[in-house]
Amino acid sequence: MTTIDLSCFTFSVSKHRNQEVIWCKFSYDPRLLASFKKVFPSAKWSRTCNAWYLPNSNLYRKRLNLPLPEIGDAILPKLYAHNKEEYLKFRNALFQKQFSPQTIKTYLGEFANLLVLLKSYPVNELTVERLNSYFLYCTKKLNHSEAQIYSRMNAIKSYFKLILNRESDFDLVIKPKPSKSLPKVLSKEDIMRLFKTTSNPKHLLLLKMAYGMGLRVSELIALKVENIDLNRQQVHIQSAKGKKDRYVNLPSSLLPLLDDYLRAYQPARYLFQGQFSEQYTIRSAQAVFKMAMNKAGITKSVGIHGLRHSYATHLLEAGTDMVFIQKLLGHSHIKTTEIYAKVSNKLLSKVQSPLDTL
Repeated sequence: MTTIDLSCFTFSVSKHRNQEVIWCKFSYDPRLLASFKKVFPSAKWSRTCNAWYLPNSNLYRKRLNLPLPEIGDAILPKLYAHNKEEYLKFRNALFQKQFSPQTIKTYLGEFANLLVLLKSYPVNELTVERLNSYFLYCTKKLNHSEAQIYSRMNAIKSYFKLILNRESDFDLVIKPKPSKSLPKVLSKEDIMRLFKTTSNPKHLLLLKMAYGMGLRVSELIALKVENIDLNRQQVHIQSAKGKKDRYVNLPSSLLPLLDDYLRAYQPARYLFQGQFSEQYTIRSAQAVFKMAMNKAGITKSVGIHGLRHSYATHLLEAGTDMVFIQKLLGHSHIKTTEIYAKVSNKLLSKVQSPLDTL
C-alpha cells in the first residue's frame, strides 16, 4: 500500500459549500501530489480556495492523526445556553459512568431531540405532566414506535437520575405497552444457501462466525486476532453488552477457513479490518449480510442479528440446555434466553392439527 509523509501537509477544518471538510495544503510537488491522490482517491480540488479537501469524517481524521470530535458536539450550536449547560452535565456524567460510546451517542441524541423542542424552556424544570405531554407528542405527531419511545424514555430518565436525582418522577410517566414480538430466525437450509452463495473468504468467515458462535455484530467487528485461542478452540469476547466478558467455542469446521483467511489477509489487530486497516464497521457487516441474502434469494425480513437468533434456536432444538445457551449468548437473565423456546418448532411441529384427523 502506498504511504505518504503527513508532515508535508497542513490540515485544517472549516466549511465548504455548507459542509465540514478537511483542507489539505502542501507545497506543490508532482510526486507528492501523485502519492496524495493515490492514498486519498476521494480528495477533491477547490478552485476558489486553491486547495485539496477531504470529507470531515472520523475515518479521515484517524488517518490524518487529527483529534476526533467529542460525541455530541454537533448539536451544541442548536441549544439554548441553559439547556446546553444541562446537556454538557449529562454528557460528562455518561462518560464518568463509562457507558459504551454507542450508548452515550444514543442517549445524547435522544436527549438533544427534547432540548431542541424545548427551545429556551429549562429542561430541569420539566414536570411529570410535561413529560407525559412530550411522550404523547412523540407517539401521535412523530409516529414513533414503542421501541423508539422506550429509547427516548431511557435517555431522559438517565438525565433525571444522574443530574437531577429525580428518577422517581418516571414512576408516574405513562409507558407504552411492551410488544411481545419474537426473534426472527433463519432455517438451517437458508443458512446453508447463504454460505454457498458467499465466495469472498472474508465475508464468508464473518457470516460463519456470526452464526457459528452466536455473536452480536458489535462483538464480531470488535474481535481482535489475540482474542482467538486456536489451541483451546475458544474465542474471548471482551467488554460485550453490559461490559461483560465471556468465552465462546470456536467451531472445528471454521478452522481451515480461519487459517486460510489469516494467511491471506494477515490482519494486524482486528480480525476484520476495513480498507485502511481500521476496524470494520457495523454498517459494512450489515451490508455483507444483506448482499449474501440477496444472492441466496432469501426474501425474509431478517437482519444480521438473525444469525445470532438462529444459533440460539438451533442449539435449543438440538437439545442444548437453556443454561448453557444463556452463558454462550452472554445473557444476564435466563428469562432473556427463554424467548427462544417460543421460537423453536421442535415440540410444536409434533402437534397434529384436528383437521388432519378427520
